[in-house]
Amino acid sequence: MRKILVLIDFQNDFIDGSLGTSEAQAIVPAVLEKLDQYAPENRLATLDTHFEDYLTTQEGKNLPVLHCQKGSVGWQMRQEAQVGYAQIFEKSTFGSVELAEFVRSEQIDEVELIGICTDICVVTNAILIKTYAPEVKISVDAACCAGVSLEKHLAALETLRSCQVEIKNA
Repeated sequence: MRKILVLIDFQNDFIDGSLGTSEAQAIVPAVLEKLDQYAPENRLATLDTHFEDYLTTQEGKNLPVLHCQKGSVGWQMRQEAQVGYAQIFEKSTFGSVELAEFVRSEQIDEVELIGICTDICVVTNAILIKTYAPEVKISVDAACCAGVSLEKHLAALETLRSCQVEIKNA
């Protein structure tokens, strides 16, 4: 049985950068502890990745805050979390189809997701994995996730429960 951990968008801009929140800063110790529970070959990560044209994209028009521009300090994964990963998926939108396809093709039995933002990228990636690999058990550790706000974090957890994703540490 192969169980993997997916760290979603644990990047400087989402922690204490242009879109940082106190909630994201608060989960840093729990995320680092969780990472230690998995061997590097069982850890995957995503990086929100934007380019100079971000403000002209649909997302940029709806969220006109420059963030996670490839190569910038804000785009980089939090330094303490750079602990080795089997694969890192750069994505220019909320979810990574490549991640979902990887989970399906690698015959993974269980996926645990953690990271930022619960109500945007965590929920999107969980649903994509559920869609691409419906028999894979999916869980989200709520103590290792932060949303745009506490209310949106909690609402996302309820949505995930409705989609048969196990919620841990809520």
